[in-house]
Amino acid sequence: MKQIQDIAKDRDLLLGLARSDGKSLEIIYSDNFPVVLRMILQHNGTEDDAKDVFQEAIIILYEKACKGDFTLTSRLKTFLYSVCRHLWLKKLQSNHGMYALPTELEEIIPAEEIVDDHEAKDEQFRIMEKAMDSLGQPCKTILEDYYLHKHSMQEIAEKFGYTSSENAKNQKYKCLMRLKKMFFDKYNTSL
Repeated sequence: MKQIQDIAKDRDLLLGLARSDGKSLEIIYSDNFPVVLRMILQHNGTEDDAKDVFQEAIIILYEKACKGDFTLTSRLKTFLYSVCRHLWLKKLQSNHGMYALPTELEEIIPAEEIVDDHEAKDEQFRIMEKAMDSLGQPCKTILEDYYLHKHSMQEIAEKFGYTSSENAKNQKYKCLMRLKKMFFDKYNTSL
């Protein structure tokens, strides 16, 4: 009965996290950070290291929760611990060469794929940001107005002096194609 209650609580916390509910984040933090802190302190880390790793794991969890198709196949505590352990191991390996965690910390659930997906997305966002920065005006502003600020084509036409929303739409399309080409040129050279 207790396990069913725990699973229901974990689901509620995930839903709250997806809604950016501060109380859910507070509960996730207070229930899980101490264990992660202890693990990282025991394995050559500092409290700041633990905070950084935990924050990155929370971001990964938040992105998964917002997708809506994420199914938690373990307790939330187990998931977060596993992701944090994997992130810490990767940090140790990159900073100090090969470093193996003791067998009691061997992988509880597969977190490597989740972390790798997150890092790949971050790299794609960095490339997109560079492509947007090099896109130039007015394309950058047109795309930001439409996709980020949710302005209508009529508003964009008026702002940039286009004769109709159809002309603004054509310009947005040309800008989008330029951005797409720039993104893939940069993406393919970074592989």
